[in-house]
Amino acid sequence: MPATDLPLLLDAAAAAGDIALRYFKSDPQVWDKAGDQGPVTEADLAVNDMLTARLRSAQPDYGWLSEETPDDTARLTTHRQFVIDPIDGTRAFINHSLDWAHALAVVEDG
Repeated sequence: MPATDLPLLLDAAAAAGDIALRYFKSDPQVWDKAGDQGPVTEADLAVNDMLTARLRSAQPDYGWLSEETPDDTARLTTHRQFVIDPIDGTRAFINHSLDWAHALAVVEDG
């Protein structure tokens, strides 16, 4: 992983926190995902949109796998991929619990 990836991920995670906290304990809009895959909130989508823009523009040659983005198997042809869960613990987030986080990673060569 290039040395620039860790600072990029840390900055993106901090920005994700800023966005999520604007929605936390304010009863954001919630939808159920298809296929009984659980809930998603407007906060999940806002964080995902920011992460998509920020990370993909910084490393456009990386693949992308996010819980809130339709999968594109073209990511499997890339050397590195971002793997993202914008809000890990969405049910906790909805229930005003502190048991949620942002999951951001770079996977290299599988």
